[in-house]
Amino acid sequence: MNALVTAAKKEGTLNVIALPPTWANYGAILKAFTDKYGIKINSALPDGTSQQEVNAIKSENGTAKAPDVVDVGQAVALANTSLFTPYKVSTWSDIPGAQKDANGTWYEDYGGYMAVGYSSSYGTITSLNDLLGPKFKGAVALNGNPTSANAALNGVMMASLAEGGSPDSISPGVDFFSKLKKAGNFNPVSATGATIKAGTTKVVFNWDYLNLPSYVGVSNWKVFVPQNAVLGGYYTQAINKNAPHPAAARLWEEFLYSQAASGGQNLWLQGGARPVEQQAMQSNGSIDKTAASKLPAVTGTPVFLSDSQNTDAANYLAANWAKAVS
Repeated sequence: MNALVTAAKKEGTLNVIALPPTWANYGAILKAFTDKYGIKINSALPDGTSQQEVNAIKSENGTAKAPDVVDVGQAVALANTSLFTPYKVSTWSDIPGAQKDANGTWYEDYGGYMAVGYSSSYGTITSLNDLLGPKFKGAVALNGNPTSANAALNGVMMASLAEGGSPDSISPGVDFFSKLKKAGNFNPVSATGATIKAGTTKVVFNWDYLNLPSYVGVSNWKVFVPQNAVLGGYYTQAINKNAPHPAAARLWEEFLYSQAASGGQNLWLQGGARPVEQQAMQSNGSIDKTAASKLPAVTGTPVFLSDSQNTDAANYLAANWAKAVS
């Protein structure tokens, strides 16, 4: 670690991409890294999608502006492993085996459960089918386009599970959004905290930690996780194999997977997200217990998509999403 810190400080810079400061506490994480190591962070395209992250690696390959690291959805990570270089952080053994590539090419970092956030002016939503009613005209939005944004893909998959589908087929979810479109209730605007505050997107499918009232900044915001559609998901870290700052990239990963009180795992937890090393941290006592106690309650058996299910869902959306909501 001492040699890595020295090399990273000599590089002096880290390039990150698509990390909104309010997303899973990334603002505090970015600041904490710079405060600790004195390394400048260039944060590009903070509201970008997973696909735009890998596009940037390709388009800026060999330049000083290329992303050193990416934080992407699982489907995008699996489709682009040739762009990444293996690296195993020092807490590697505390990352569950199913949530990392055996060679260290990618590893999941934080996650949560897909949820419906909505203005309390609608009363109480108890079923996704409620959203087909006339009072939801132009109200229901996703966090991006599901053909490129991981959170949106999982929003459609949650609808699929709620409609009686299985993780092996996202088509019932696409059919559900087609119904929303025909009812005039689907809102094609990509939901953000700003669109929620402005009242542009009054019902939003997104991860629970991005749907909390404290995150969206709207006090009358409710969160609903369908009991029959408890869909969990984690984002994935990877290092650009041609990173312009390779030592800083590796030090960044060490920081994100640190279980220290001011390390990435507890900082994600303080942002309402579930860190991938949570189970180990509960066992060894390093977890922020106050932050852990504030996680949204979830009932029902969680579903986590496998690599092949993620890929199949992405392929189906690429072929069918546009015509379903056009």
